[in-house]
Amino acid sequence: MNAILKGLLIVSTIVNTWFAIAASDSVIRIRSIEELRELAARDGVTVKMEPGVYRLDDADDHHFIRFTGDGSHYDLSGVTFEIDNKLFSKFGVVPGKDGFYCVIDLIGDDIVFEGLTTRNVGPEASVQSRNKIFNVVGSNVELRNVDITTSGSSPWGYGSLYGLGGGDVRKMNGIRVGWPAKNSKLIGCHVHMRAMGHAIFVQGAEDTLIEDCHVDGLLRPTNEILLENSGYAYDRDFKARTGTYVEGVYVGLEGEILPDEMLALSEDGIRMYGHGGENNHPTGATTVRNCTVRKMRRGICTGLGPGADVVINCEVTECAAAGFNIGDGDTLENCRADAKYAEALSCPYYGSRNAKVELEILDSRNGLANTVLATVNGKGHDIKLSTAKSDFLPKDFTIEVATNKGYAFYQKKRGEPFAEEIVLENTTPAMVVKP
Repeated sequence: MNAILKGLLIVSTIVNTWFAIAASDSVIRIRSIEELRELAARDGVTVKMEPGVYRLDDADDHHFIRFTGDGSHYDLSGVTFEIDNKLFSKFGVVPGKDGFYCVIDLIGDDIVFEGLTTRNVGPEASVQSRNKIFNVVGSNVELRNVDITTSGSSPWGYGSLYGLGGGDVRKMNGIRVGWPAKNSKLIGCHVHMRAMGHAIFVQGAEDTLIEDCHVDGLLRPTNEILLENSGYAYDRDFKARTGTYVEGVYVGLEGEILPDEMLALSEDGIRMYGHGGENNHPTGATTVRNCTVRKMRRGICTGLGPGADVVINCEVTECAAAGFNIGDGDTLENCRADAKYAEALSCPYYGSRNAKVELEILDSRNGLANTVLATVNGKGHDIKLSTAKSDFLPKDFTIEVATNKGYAFYQKKRGEPFAEEIVLENTTPAMVVKP
């Protein structure tokens, strides 16, 4: 090797080594939650936290860690936060729309936050109902590959029987995407609901993408509750809220918990709200793609959002109030659901228009307290229902058109059920029932 070539090789090696060092130095490596808090307000930083288990048992604010910087990347792969449930009462009842407790508050724009595992620890419930692990309100935020296990709600074990929020009910939600967020993304997130609350929900945000996210909850038969000899339901003589229908579960006229019903211990898997934020900003259209929900109250609920939401290649199983709950202009494309404990498809709203549905019905045998495959109200919908095997559906299952059955129960106060100009292609054995 001549001297010139050798010299060039040495220079090249030096330059490459310098760039490698510079690239390494651009990553800020940390080993404590305190260091993470200090960097949460910085713009344009790349942060890598040392893998391990960290106890989160103190905070200076009811939003425990606020990420306010723009354009930063936080990689917490291999990191677990054990969140002391006592923290959700430290600041008392906090008023206002921002008064909820949360663990990770992603406020800045263009943030990438990834890899964190969280689990709530301790038997305590919050002093107030509105609690969540992640709150995404920045725009162009990417929340990736987080794994959440919630606990710490009260009363636990009775689903919605004793209320949805307020009163004695204290919830612990998973991930919220809220106004003024725009173009934010949840990618590869897992939420294991072991508390009352929603797993993933959108309030007032615009153009949200929820992709490859997976939710699971727990179910409980009322027969098991009726065997209790102590506890919250026992102390109330096994009476829930008054009425005859409570979020997918029928009760007696005086609220008596009835046998042979199945309830979800948490709320919805993926849920759109009508609005959010200080000025009740309408929730924009949301895309939900390649997601699964199992054993929740409603699986994927887009029906309450005003945007024309699109749900692609998603699967919902063993939900207790409805599989897919859709509304105005919503689209289900290549989706799947069962009807073991509630209708696979709920299109309950009289005022909904022009929804499009492609839904494959999965094995719905060996269920409980349900004989309705789908409920359809509204106008101008194009609905295709199919199944791979006809014996996946019990023989008495029905598709109810213009109805107040199932989750459409709550539409009774709006007058007579209404369905018009519905195109229904039904290749399942379920019978179509019209008024």
